Amino acid sequence: MRLAVGDGRLAAEAGAWAGGRFIARACLGFALTLSAAGAVLAPPLLFPTIALAQDEGAVAEEAAEPEGESMLVFYYNALGLRYVIIFLLLSFGLIALLVMCFLQIRRAVLMPTGLIQAFEAHLENKEFQQAYELAKADDSYLGHVLAAGMGKLQSGYPAAVEAMQEEEGEQSMKLEHKISYVSLIGALAPMFGLLGTVDGMVASFMVIAKSETAPKPSQLAVGISQALITTLIGLWLAIPAIACFALFKNWMQKLTGDIDTEAMRLMSRFQNMGKK
Repeated sequence: MRLAVGDGRLAAEAGAWAGGRFIARACLGFALTLSAAGAVLAPPLLFPTIALAQDEGAVAEEAAEPEGESMLVFYYNALGLRYVIIFLLLSFGLIALLVMCFLQIRRAVLMPTGLIQAFEAHLENKEFQQAYELAKADDSYLGHVLAAGMGKLQSGYPAAVEAMQEEEGEQSMKLEHKISYVSLIGALAPMFGLLGTVDGMVASFMVIAKSETAPKPSQLAVGISQALITTLIGLWLAIPAIACFALFKNWMQKLTGDIDTEAMRLMSRFQNMGKK
């Protein structure tokens, strides 16, 4: 009976030891599984042992990457201070020119309705001197043309028409000079973009030439990003500049034709005037 009790105690202790081994193995397996999952999902501070086993180089590169960097900051860093100043000057100049051209190349500015009505009223009332003074005091395109024609009426109608045509050519040239600066920016912007492209590629090849080993992609990306961003900004400025220049030129040609027709209509009553 005592032997049976002893055997039962030994059997119980053996079962407890086997159960303990099973529980220990299960806990160890769960701990390893949890640690592996934590190495992927949790930050390194929660599992320092697993974090130390990671590649130090990869961790350093990830830590060096900027977080939350805006596109504007990226463009600024890629362009560099020199190209930022250049493109800002071109941008401000283009905006100022576009606003000026949109305000000046208009029918109401080049051939005011009030001038046409007042000038025609003076002619109806035979007030030629007042009509001449009105046209001379007006600073519009049509005002200059009418003043030039009225000033040459004493030499006859053909001389007046010739004077008006000369004045039209001069006024048209002034408008072309204004819109030509828009075309100039449209030509300069991609040239500066191309210059930045060459600078960036030269910088990248200099990194390759000076490096004894294969350079990191991040070192080459500095010059390549400058090359691409300068080209991109140059095209962003050139495309609207060229489009607006073509638009302004078409507007100007149409308006100059309308002004010539209106000026000839107003001066047509002097067509039968002989030379004095």
